[in-house]
Amino acid sequence: MAIFSLWVINKAGGLVYQRNFADGLAQLTSNEYLVLAGTLHGIHAITSRLSPAGSSSGAQVIEGETFKMTILLTATGTKFVLLTSLAEATADSVLQRVYEAYADAVMKNPFHTPEMPIRSEGFDTRITSLIGTGQP
Repeated sequence: MAIFSLWVINKAGGLVYQRNFADGLAQLTSNEYLVLAGTLHGIHAITSRLSPAGSSSGAQVIEGETFKMTILLTATGTKFVLLTSLAEATADSVLQRVYEAYADAVMKNPFHTPEMPIRSEGFDTRITSLIGTGQP
């Protein structure tokens, strides 16, 4: 069980926070992370319209052969994405605690501009205490 990475995507599909927690992930450039976040935003929008049972909030879990992406969509349209191992069972609760940390450390910060990259030492500290540093 492992947590590989955390992304925060704003309501326009822009990546505003990205942090890796495990070695072995492909080293991507900032531009590549931005493209991935925008692509995930588009996929999420499409999946919200595909539901045969009426309205849907979109994809909540996307699984690959070796990892899974768990997505938490907030009421404001911000998406919190956790990349984990397939066996990770606590992704939903971790994302909820990350969202609480975001609300406390970022949204209550009078110097933070909404929808812009998150540059908050308080948020980084809370994420480190929730998930760890990713270093052995």
